[in-house]
Amino acid sequence: MGQPVLEIADAHKRYGSTVALGGVSLSVSAGEVFGLLGPNGAGKTTLLSIAAGLLAPDSGSVALFGQPFGPAARELRPLVGLGTQDLSIYPELSATENLRFFGKLYGLRGGELETRVREVLSAVALTDRARDRAGTFSGGMKRRLNLACAIVHRPKVLFLDEPTTGVDPQSRAHIFDQVRALSAAGVAVIYTSHYMEEVQALCSRIAIMDGGTVRACDTLPNLLKRLSATLTVVVAGAPPGFAGRFGGAATGDSFTLTVPDVGPALAAVARECAACGVTLVSATATEPTLERVFLTLTGRALRD
Repeated sequence: MGQPVLEIADAHKRYGSTVALGGVSLSVSAGEVFGLLGPNGAGKTTLLSIAAGLLAPDSGSVALFGQPFGPAARELRPLVGLGTQDLSIYPELSATENLRFFGKLYGLRGGELETRVREVLSAVALTDRARDRAGTFSGGMKRRLNLACAIVHRPKVLFLDEPTTGVDPQSRAHIFDQVRALSAAGVAVIYTSHYMEEVQALCSRIAIMDGGTVRACDTLPNLLKRLSATLTVVVAGAPPGFAGRFGGAATGDSFTLTVPDVGPALAAVARECAACGVTLVSATATEPTLERVFLTLTGRALRD
């Protein structure tokens, strides 16, 4: 990773007796797509609000490009874009009018503003609907316009909070393409989602939060290494104690092994079956997944 553009150091935030953040430290580099996961109430919204300069922590610090960042640092605000989970667009305005409004909020004027409006309309595939009211758009179109409004001013750091909620597969794929294009252009993207497959597909590093703290922060391969794979084997004609040769316990003609790597384990079982005249009927592997890691770290209790 390169030099961090966003650094959060030991951020704490409390609402009365409720601890929203209990000392969170994270950093994100230019061009990185950083995934942020957590169940409801984990502290993600509070962390995003602090990182985006909308809320001050009770203690700790936030730095943007090495400069202190918070609600008072208005001169740094144009460096940040925010695509909220709740749509920020105005339904009575057209796509173009929405983009002009948000562009002007960030100081764009005249020809520069009009150029950016055309560019982002093209980027989110809404050029042919530029004059139509946003309230007439489908869910996917509204989400794409919401993204366009967040990037019209060319931010260097972009926060996307559940950017694909309620969209069709085509719009989701298009949003993915835009996130990758922004990353390739050097934009740091902080991406929150409840869809594990999205985070796996897009993010180079992933932080899992719960209870106001970061339970894990690493690359996907390293997170998956926290769990073992399982290999369930069904055999026929096995002698007593055959499963014990691999450290497994037999249930009838099947046994399940916990293994660090499925391939070598399956090869060892196949060799032993051949040597002992045992028929290998089937073998089913269950690899670690991000969802399993998430549930291991945060538990299965419902969060309402």
